[in-house]
Amino acid sequence: MTNLWIASLDAADRARLEPHLAEKTFAQGQMIYDAGEAVDQVWFPLNGVVSLMTVLPEDKMVETAAIGREGLVGVTCGPMNARASSRAIAQIEGAAACCPGDVFSRALGDSPAMRNALSRFTESLFAQVQQTAACNAQHRLDERLARWLLTLHDRADADRFDLTQSDIAGMLGVRRATVSEVGSELEGKHLIRRGRGWVEVLDRQGLEDASCGCYGAMRGVMKDLGVPKPNAPNA
Repeated sequence: MTNLWIASLDAADRARLEPHLAEKTFAQGQMIYDAGEAVDQVWFPLNGVVSLMTVLPEDKMVETAAIGREGLVGVTCGPMNARASSRAIAQIEGAAACCPGDVFSRALGDSPAMRNALSRFTESLFAQVQQTAACNAQHRLDERLARWLLTLHDRADADRFDLTQSDIAGMLGVRRATVSEVGSELEGKHLIRRGRGWVEVLDRQGLEDASCGCYGAMRGVMKDLGVPKPNAPNA
């Protein structure tokens, strides 16, 4: 099991889920679910990255969190709520082990340890959402772009990943021309390299230095809560 959240459970709790898991692939740009929809499955990414998007009027949206193999997508399948509060879109293609929502809800009800593990993850996710919102409001775009690329790099399986200027602009809620300009600044410092439809991280430490403090704050919360760290190539 390459999903780190499931792997962190003890054998008895894994046994509550594993017989019910079915692997599904997801393509880049695929919508896993939309805001307001009833969510009947929990997705445990095995690889790839899923972005949680806050949808604004006129169908504009901005990313507020990213989830990889350290966590799960569809945590609203708990006993309190079964409707999505955000849109989930695959940012990097991959695969997930999927569990029916009712099975997951029963497992939570039967296992205090599993509820504790979910609480730690959701608290770290909430911290990521809060930090991202503050970052988007207060920090320069070059710092935000560096922070966002680091967050994605943490959850990717390689230094290079498929991304267009439009993808990045949509995630950060800015114009594509602005992303191109700021991306050129990072490329000029030899922190990243770009091509048609892809971005490669060249200097991770340099990218951390170029980022605002929000990236370190989010990683610190994950560490404090004991949330498994995604396997970044150079993290």
